[in-house]
Amino acid sequence: MKPIGILWTGLALLTLAANGRAAEAKPLNVVVFLIDDLGWTDCSCYGSDLNLTPNIDRLAREGMRFTQAYAACTVCSPTRAALMTGKYPARLHLTDWIHGHKRPNARLAIPKWTEYLPLEEVTVAEVLKKAGYDTGHIGKWHLGDTPEYWPDRQGFDLNLGGTGKGQPPSYFSPYKIPTLKDGPPGEYLTDREAAEAVRYLEKHRERPFFLYIPHHAVHTPLQGKKDLIAKFEKRRTPQMRHTNLTYAAMLASVDDSVGLVLAKLEELKLTERTLVIFTGDNGGLIGGARARVTTNVPLRAGKGSAYEGGVRVPLIIRGPGVKAGTVCQEPVITMDLFATILALAGNRGGIKNETGCDGISLVPLLRDPTASLKRDAIYWHYPHYHPGGATPYSAIRAGDWRLVEFFEDNHVELYNLKEDVGEKKDLAKVLPEKAKTLTAQLHAWRKAVGAQLPTPNPNYKPEAKP
Repeated sequence: MKPIGILWTGLALLTLAANGRAAEAKPLNVVVFLIDDLGWTDCSCYGSDLNLTPNIDRLAREGMRFTQAYAACTVCSPTRAALMTGKYPARLHLTDWIHGHKRPNARLAIPKWTEYLPLEEVTVAEVLKKAGYDTGHIGKWHLGDTPEYWPDRQGFDLNLGGTGKGQPPSYFSPYKIPTLKDGPPGEYLTDREAAEAVRYLEKHRERPFFLYIPHHAVHTPLQGKKDLIAKFEKRRTPQMRHTNLTYAAMLASVDDSVGLVLAKLEELKLTERTLVIFTGDNGGLIGGARARVTTNVPLRAGKGSAYEGGVRVPLIIRGPGVKAGTVCQEPVITMDLFATILALAGNRGGIKNETGCDGISLVPLLRDPTASLKRDAIYWHYPHYHPGGATPYSAIRAGDWRLVEFFEDNHVELYNLKEDVGEKKDLAKVLPEKAKTLTAQLHAWRKAVGAQLPTPNPNYKPEAKP
């Protein structure tokens, strides 16, 4: 049993208003969609020209859409750990996708990092379960190789699909996923996950629930349903930025899943007391020149990079008290979802002190999108190499400024995102004092969270291929 301390000495339930009077206090249900490798501009409501996401767009119309939301890391496992614990990946020492890319002859040797989510960490599922919630996980886990570290050991009553793998062997049954029984031949994985989510809602409608749906899509292998691929083939034109038909089909299936879950919540009359969160785990995968997957333009680069395209993601939140159709431009990050869920589900105070949560509750923004979290900065730390372009780096965003420090040669790059969202103009040499101040702030944060640093590699071979 994991220690949760005094987090739940009292459960303060969210009270809904009805006919101008306080309704019976009921716990707030929570549904979280985490989409794998979803790019910042992939959804229609975020500007895609090819992809169609009517149900995700509807969620945005009925809730709040964040334009400057960030994943905790440029790759998946660290972000998933951050969502579960509310902690920076650097604090957890879980800083790469499990098990990462091997670069034995690179200039730097990566630190000995933690390649699983320790059982000692308190997850959001464990906190809610302690408070009487039923907890369900349907989809990808990727936070530990062996069953010892899978969702049912981390606070979830139900685990369908969660293993140590980062992608499914196939999106069509037989899936060969040990925690998900194969469906009829040819059944599509995203459809199956959606159907299981609907069954979960039916079964648990009478008690508070936390339903986590981390879809395997839209991660590779790129496999979509033929009818949807044909649909987007008719829609595509040479002028479009997004061009991958299979990717569009996969995202359309994700959108169908969102639609089915929203419809079931309505049918069960649970909409008014259910918080729905939709987001991604890292920036969109660009792919190679011959096999383009998606684009994050106007952002620079994509998954596995040090730049905005690697970490900026969609985020939509709908729930009681959230004004429909609102847009928030405040920078927020994955760990904030942990704090927000606990705040809205009833926990009052003590979160940061008791769990080490690095996130800040987004409740003030959900009530007023023009509010400020009054946070000094948000940070990233990736002491690894990645084919997406990243060499070991740390980064800080403070206000409109974003500074990246690269460890191979210790140079820094400075960008003003308000004027240059594409990070095309490095201002580090133009504004050396600003760069110096942000670098010092970044170093202080790294020390505070105990971030691991790479070291010179004694096996470095300049001629070795990445």
